[in-house]
Amino acid sequence: MNRRLLPLMLLVSAAIGLPTLRAQAQDNKPVLNTAPPGQPPVTPRPVTPAPVPVPATEPTAPASTPTYDPNTPAPQSSPSAPSGLDFPNRKTTKAGGAEDVPPTKKFLYTNVGLGFASVNGLNQFNASISPAVGFRISNKFAVGPGISYAYSSYSLDNQARNAGFALNLNGDKSISSSSIGLKAFAQYIVYKEFFVHAEYEVTNAQLIDFDSNTGYYKYKRTVATPLAGIGYRSYLGQNAAIDIVGLYNFDNSLYSLYPGLVVRFSLLFNFGK
Repeated sequence: MNRRLLPLMLLVSAAIGLPTLRAQAQDNKPVLNTAPPGQPPVTPRPVTPAPVPVPATEPTAPASTPTYDPNTPAPQSSPSAPSGLDFPNRKTTKAGGAEDVPPTKKFLYTNVGLGFASVNGLNQFNASISPAVGFRISNKFAVGPGISYAYSSYSLDNQARNAGFALNLNGDKSISSSSIGLKAFAQYIVYKEFFVHAEYEVTNAQLIDFDSNTGYYKYKRTVATPLAGIGYRSYLGQNAAIDIVGLYNFDNSLYSLYPGLVVRFSLLFNFGK
């Protein structure tokens, strides 16, 4: 009986242990990953250091850069600027120079004249003063009226005096005269401080004449005197100047009020507008 039960017991034992072995076999099999793919790992952001405050500074003006204008004409050459480029202050002269615009249209022009001449053994010394008012027609050209006063002294030269001669039967060694008149002048600035000057004067003059019987004597006569020459102007500022003028008398004779060459020192004062 025991031999008959043994196979039955083995069969029952095998039936009971089979599920357990099958479960163990399944546990030993490799497991496949069937889950969907996940998000890629996130890279951490770099940490930015906090900005360091900068001390405030005063704003500086941007440097100006020259701009090119296509409509600007190209520089043109000239005698004073052959390259066509004009440097700063090229045309600047000293205060009140001839290239500058005069500060006023009117000026007072007063001159003092000295002259000396010798004709036929007779010496003539002359001193004159003639104030005038000038009007500038342009920056370089001016005209104006004036009055004149002249003092003249006539005497014999040294040789005649040493020989004992006199001017007349009265025994005069010298004769003096005074004259007053009206005049008009014109002036044009040629270059910077250099100018030309011309004037015409009509004077009620005291002159001398010679008589073969009595000698030299004084008389009155209306004299017209044309003068012309050149001058140099030295400025004392914007409103004053000193002129040195050399004039030639085109009516140089014994009956002339002035000698052949007259040197004048003139004062110029600007006034008005």
